[in-house]
Amino acid sequence: MYRVLAIALFLVQALYPQSKMSMEEAQELQAQVKQKSQSTKTITSDFVQYKHLDFLSNDIESTGEMAFKAPDNVSWEYETPFSYKVLFKDEKLFINDNGNKSKLDLGSNKLFKQLNQLITASISGDMFNDTEFDIAYSKENGNRMVHFLPKDPQFSEFIKAFHISFSDQGAVNELKMIEPSGDYTRIIFSNRVENKAIPDAVFTQ
Repeated sequence: MYRVLAIALFLVQALYPQSKMSMEEAQELQAQVKQKSQSTKTITSDFVQYKHLDFLSNDIESTGEMAFKAPDNVSWEYETPFSYKVLFKDEKLFINDNGNKSKLDLGSNKLFKQLNQLITASISGDMFNDTEFDIAYSKENGNRMVHFLPKDPQFSEFIKAFHISFSDQGAVNELKMIEPSGDYTRIIFSNRVENKAIPDAVFTQ
């Protein structure tokens, strides 16, 4: 049994090798992503979210639509399995849980403010800040992957690591936010549309 597993693991690694990016490759990715971020004013995208909890046998799957408007407006509108909207706007977090609305001032809470900045930067791709993160670059399963580890001890109590997968064009394909417990949230984007006008109603509660 162990021999079969070892062979299977070897085949997976052979088909989908993982390797560290060279300094030149990392710099090229940074430049491409920064250029993409600077030229992108709006983004809309469908998404599938997987919430992994160790005590559950299956991940919790949700689908919806994400909208981004520079500099820092982000709307997550969940459609299945429940209707739910989360809106980051003007340093505030708005939640609409099937008609039950609430609001949180992010500016008065350092951790939530950092989380908002992290989410906004990760969606736009503009987060190569080595003063706030330890950053590692790799090529995994044919994708360009960047791992961000927060340097702030207080913030790292909530977020252990943040992984981002980039397309050949420098757009964000996938986000993975890992908690200290090992649980994680993984979001895969599709049908991305850039620089198209988004109705103001999208960024209202």
